[in-house]
Amino acid sequence: MQKLGTILQKFNVEDTDKFLSREFQKYGIYLAQQLGDMKHKALYIKMAKDYPREILASALSFVLDSRARNMGALFMWKVKLLLENRKKPA
Repeated sequence: MQKLGTILQKFNVEDTDKFLSREFQKYGIYLAQQLGDMKHKALYIKMAKDYPREILASALSFVLDSRARNMGALFMWKVKLLLENRKKPA
């Protein structure tokens, strides 16, 4: 007979992300945290689901390198610009 504590130690359960089951949800929360805009985290989760990851990563890098007061607005502008440039024929 084992103690309950020893049995539970075998299960490595973390409560930090129990409501985030998909990878794009975690990336959306990461974007919101990096931009300091947790108020609009649902928007960033939706963007992480719908937009290509390289565009979001490029826009995030651009925003983090800048000294913008409104990082969320600059991020949205840069994503829009990158999407427009991507659609233009070469």
